[in-house]
Amino acid sequence: MQTSHQPTLDRTHRIGLSLPPTTAPAGQDCPDIGALEQQATTISVHKDAELYAQGDPARYCYRIVAGCVRTVKLMDDGRRQINEFLLPGDWLGVEALAEHDLAAEAVTAVTVRRYPRRALDQAAGHDCRVAHWLLGIASRQLRNARDRMVTLGRKSASERVAGFLLEMVDRVPHESAGHVPLPMSRGDIADHLGLTIETVCRCLAQFRRDGTIALGRATFAVRSQAALLALARATRH
Repeated sequence: MQTSHQPTLDRTHRIGLSLPPTTAPAGQDCPDIGALEQQATTISVHKDAELYAQGDPARYCYRIVAGCVRTVKLMDDGRRQINEFLLPGDWLGVEALAEHDLAAEAVTAVTVRRYPRRALDQAAGHDCRVAHWLLGIASRQLRNARDRMVTLGRKSASERVAGFLLEMVDRVPHESAGHVPLPMSRGDIADHLGLTIETVCRCLAQFRRDGTIALGRATFAVRSQAALLALARATRH
């Protein structure tokens, strides 16, 4: 019987996704991806289902083909901290040791390619390019962790929300009229930024009233890039 933390496999039904597939950002593609693809399988995961649970053995790593995934740290009292949102082209599970420190959950319906960790470890052992690629992923995650510490420890609610919107503008392909998909719920955004749902909704509503953004049901569009940058107090690089 399939356990609750296993992904729901669906190789015959084509799922409508909230985010279109994209090419991986520079530095994301594994140099030995051709050889690894021979051992990979395609998995479809339904919205809100777990790809893997916190504490599960780290036997596989994953590359997102379509959809959005959140990585989550669950606390003993039931609260959660969303570490990051992963999009098409992103990898997850690469950094894990023996067990996954975080759970991975589908924000939308998701399609991933699943690779055996042993195959990746073997590739890194005989190809310095793969080892360097893994080091690059670890370095980016360390930088992102430092950025999150600053965000959660020093930035105001408005700065956090504005910075998150700018991050999504950078990472997600724009739709017609410049609308950017925002597939995660307001609760997800709140748990990612260390805020309440009410605070996130209040900030978004204020940005909309000020003419900084336009809000759709699951999208937004930037109306004033300068104003949003000023709100985030971000250093763009």
